[in-house]
Amino acid sequence: MSDLSFASDFPQPTRDQWLKLVDGVLKGAPFDKALVSATADGLAIAPLYPKAEGRAPVIGRAAGRPWQVLARIDHPSAVAANAQALVDLRNGATGLHVVFAGSVGANGFGVADGAPGTVAALFADIVLEAGIRIELDLSMECKGAADALVDLVAAAGVDPAGTDIAFGYDPLGQMALHGGAPLDWPALAPLFGRLAGTILGRGFRGSVCSADGRLVHAAGGSEAQELAFAVASALAYWRAMEAAGIDADAGRRAIGFRLAADADQFLTVAKTRALRRLWAHVEASAGLVPSPIRIHAETAWRMTTRRDPWVNLLRATVAVFSAGTGGADAISVTPFTQALGLPDAFARRLARNTQLVLLEESNLARVADPAAGSGGIEALTDELTGAAWSLVQETEAKGGLDRALADGSFQNWVAAVRTERARALARRKQAITGTSEFPNIAEKAVAVDAPLIAVPRRSFGMFEPLAPMRLAEPYEALRDAADAAPARPVVFLATLGPVADFTARATFARNLFEAGGLSAPVPEGFLAGDATDVAALAAAFAASGASIACLCSSDARYAVEAEAAAKALKAAGCRRLWLAGRPGAAEAAWRAAGVDGFAYAGCDVLATLAEAHATLGLE
Repeated sequence: MSDLSFASDFPQPTRDQWLKLVDGVLKGAPFDKALVSATADGLAIAPLYPKAEGRAPVIGRAAGRPWQVLARIDHPSAVAANAQALVDLRNGATGLHVVFAGSVGANGFGVADGAPGTVAALFADIVLEAGIRIELDLSMECKGAADALVDLVAAAGVDPAGTDIAFGYDPLGQMALHGGAPLDWPALAPLFGRLAGTILGRGFRGSVCSADGRLVHAAGGSEAQELAFAVASALAYWRAMEAAGIDADAGRRAIGFRLAADADQFLTVAKTRALRRLWAHVEASAGLVPSPIRIHAETAWRMTTRRDPWVNLLRATVAVFSAGTGGADAISVTPFTQALGLPDAFARRLARNTQLVLLEESNLARVADPAAGSGGIEALTDELTGAAWSLVQETEAKGGLDRALADGSFQNWVAAVRTERARALARRKQAITGTSEFPNIAEKAVAVDAPLIAVPRRSFGMFEPLAPMRLAEPYEALRDAADAAPARPVVFLATLGPVADFTARATFARNLFEAGGLSAPVPEGFLAGDATDVAALAAAFAASGASIACLCSSDARYAVEAEAAAKALKAAGCRRLWLAGRPGAAEAAWRAAGVDGFAYAGCDVLATLAEAHATLGLE
């Protein structure tokens, strides 16, 4: 920028000058509290960073090479799944993410089994030697699909070296999902090592196993925990292959990685870059020259919502952007209706085209590691790398990932983050657009090919499993209960004074109560000259058919009218009454007048909605 004439005409501001301006705005408020945020790992994110001079790009995809556009294939019927795959490949997809029932990525669906006949039907008319990327997402029950695909390639006379198949074995991920396995890892490791040797011996050059961090993300874990799980898995698989006689170089090339990509743009970019740095450190520690790893990113399950699912399109777009610019080699998009059921052709097309538009129209792959040198992202990448490496070392000190799962350590780390995340979601410090914020209780249903039905997950009881979840579930449960009522439950908003007095808090209260499926229409303010007409207020409440209410107005009007209004509403039969705003010194007086609770930014929204539901008998 200094070479441009218009830029050189202006003096370069210093950080001290900026801080002086900031201090004037903050008016004495602590800088760290007001402007410095933190990640789930406790990593500080400052508001401004200088350019990171001299930082080299993180080597991943070759410069200008697009990532592989994977279509998610998860129809239970192999014939139907094959038809979907052919449509996707003919319309821009360059690979397939084949999801089997019971796998980490299944989320309620998946190809039903891994029998040879199923696999043959699944890949009918698909030219495997054409460079199509195949990512298998296997489960314990369907692990035979990998062997069946090996045999299918041989029967077709295809050179294995000419295929691009990631077989996706992930026994430790499956153990974490199901709380164990028929055999523990010391018994499984030799079997896995021999299996990997067989596949590599047949001439396949893709990855045999997947070091998959998506489960930790889906279970509510942090970015560093997701990275640590992936790296610790990879270390276990590498050691198992080495013990089976596979040399170190061939073993590391047989390992692929998977991560979740979510709508937190900077964290997803930094996480993807950090994984490459972490594994390069492992390789260097093993005496090898680091080689670029293959990373498959999938847009995150935990961020998807059943309510206002159209917002999922925006979340997925940000996630794809972030994974792509962060250097992922292949990306698959969870269709926007996945949380509701089996996505139809429309949802699948949008999932595919989300990637194609970003690649072909936005040209996101043209620059290798565009985040290189960005002060903020470089700092976040460094901190994530360090935090994840510390967790890897803790895991290794316990004897490896299998031992950290067996003694519950890893689950406890994830649970601690998940608990804090749940607290932030309840208080809407972590907002979910369309669900906890800006809900649409009149939304129309979207089409799916089959509804999502909860199926009990198989559990071996060896240790506590990592259970996938979606962030929106607590709010969705409240919405479901309200929708099941014979008529839409109503909250009466008792607006006091002119529009200028009550609009802000009435809008806040409506947004809050509708997040729980409760209608909260905003009436005109209740006035009688300069005083609230309490009789009109009580009459309006009685006519509304509501049995709960919320006072909405300014602090100044509350000071004069809140007590009288609360008494009038209670006398009119209001069973539970909130006041929109913080109570401050007036709390005792307002509660004595009949106010039961307070709704304000930062309050426990889920607890408030649960109270409303309980009062209305919606539990």
